[in-house]
Amino acid sequence: MVISRKWAVFLIGVGVWTWLIWPRFGLAIYDDDRAFRNGTPTAFLWVHAVLIVASLVIGTTVGVLGIRAWRAGRSGIGRVAEAEEIVASGAGRPQD
Repeated sequence: MVISRKWAVFLIGVGVWTWLIWPRFGLAIYDDDRAFRNGTPTAFLWVHAVLIVASLVIGTTVGVLGIRAWRAGRSGIGRVAEAEEIVASGAGRPQD
């Protein structure tokens, strides 16, 4: 699959946006009155903590994919020509 440079920028932006928004949201949840009851974390805190961690993992993955797509796009023309050359030569095919 080939991802265009525009989509790569979009994916990187999503990754950055995720890391800008979710940690701040985490602080707001932590400071919320519903986060602790008698010094013990409540279900409210745990549910939001799981959501925040999952979002950060997904955002990081999307950002890394965007970076990889950006780097691949930089030398994509050469790589496509190289791949076509390999296919045309029959290299990598199993021998009879």
